[in-house]
Amino acid sequence: MPTSTTNAILKRIRAKHRGSVFTPRQFAHLGTRAAVDQALSRLQRSGQIRRLTRGVYEFPKIHPRIGVLSPSPEAVAKAMAERTGSRITISGAKAANLLGLSAQVPMQNVFWTEGPSRTVRIGNQTVTLKHVAPSKMIGAGTEAGIVIQAVRSLGKEMTSQKANRPSGNPISRKLPLAATPQQRRSKRTFGSAGP
Repeated sequence: MPTSTTNAILKRIRAKHRGSVFTPRQFAHLGTRAAVDQALSRLQRSGQIRRLTRGVYEFPKIHPRIGVLSPSPEAVAKAMAERTGSRITISGAKAANLLGLSAQVPMQNVFWTEGPSRTVRIGNQTVTLKHVAPSKMIGAGTEAGIVIQAVRSLGKEMTSQKANRPSGNPISRKLPLAATPQQRRSKRTFGSAGP
């Protein structure tokens, strides 16, 4: 028989979109830790939610022909990091690919974290949290952080080589508001002249 804690948790889960990933910590305000764990266990046994790994659950997304779909690696990584109260950021290789600075598509779902390293296998995909120094977590969770990771991944030689070629600077192509060195010089020249 479902308890009030189970009903309250189920109501919150149904308010989320299908495919969302969550941890018991998100329901801590609805009851004791034991009551929340028991409620999630009940919901998992009844098939309303799916346990991905210890302490990480999903409100499964179901395709009419394929069946249960795997959650996004980003959602899984975020939930895994939330369990330890840590932040995550995408790896440099993935950031470079997202920004179009690299044609290489990373084969592994690797996320950097200041928390503990951990790898989880869900269906046919693997999600890895890799512990890194806090200095590598600058801008974690922001668009600026993605740019920082991409530049760090490309390395000093690669970014200076591409920046020296006028047509080979993909960052300028991605950021339409970025002025070229010639445009900046011409603005200064015209700006310094009086009316």
